[in-house]
Amino acid sequence: MKIKLNIWKQANPKAKGRFEKYELDGVDPEMSFLEMLDSLNEKLIKEGKDAVAFDHDCHEAICGCCSLYINGRPHGPGEEVATCQVHMRAFKDGETITVEPWRAKGFPVLKDLIVDRNAFDKIMSAGGFVSIDAGQAPDANSILVSKVDADKAFDAAACIGCGACVAACKNSSAMLFVAAKVSQLALLPQGKVEAKRRALNMVAKMDELGFGSCTNTGACEVECPKGIGIDFIAKLNREYLCASFGEAE
Repeated sequence: MKIKLNIWKQANPKAKGRFEKYELDGVDPEMSFLEMLDSLNEKLIKEGKDAVAFDHDCHEAICGCCSLYINGRPHGPGEEVATCQVHMRAFKDGETITVEPWRAKGFPVLKDLIVDRNAFDKIMSAGGFVSIDAGQAPDANSILVSKVDADKAFDAAACIGCGACVAACKNSSAMLFVAAKVSQLALLPQGKVEAKRRALNMVAKMDELGFGSCTNTGACEVECPKGIGIDFIAKLNREYLCASFGEAE
């Protein structure tokens, strides 16, 4: 395959970015998108040119690092996939592919296609944890959790914090991420002790960091690589309202 690339280049957070055009021959359709970018960088380095900076780690859709906006879609073509799961067979020979970083106030560009997603870590630090002394691990059946709640908690915990929900949202809202992280704990007994404080603090931190409000367009749900649904946003809203009308612990 031969492809044309239109890639965002930005030297640092304060620099003015721009799109630069590249061409790459001999692309194997079975290459992953990240392998294709590696091939492009090898070519650029041999030519004495600046390589394209992009983030990646596990290549197993677990780390959430491979966060790219490809042809107008977070993570690119396909359903419930991260960028590392996108293969070049999803594109046509000779096609022009536009690659951008996430666009959100909460995710400032560090260089080229790499954005600073530390905002998610700050939201987690505000309340996405259990700090009670749980003692030693209890027997498996000593704390009863219904299968419905356990399954929902596991669904919420599947969130990898990639930020696709923010990138897909016209308001750059982080509600789906926060909803998943609040819900995974709120659904389990261990997370109920700090439930009120958690909901209030995590939502407050999200707002403080400049993420937009949720208007329930559902774009976040469509682009989430783990298929996390907006029903968790409804769960977050209930948790937040209950905490707002009560006294946070």
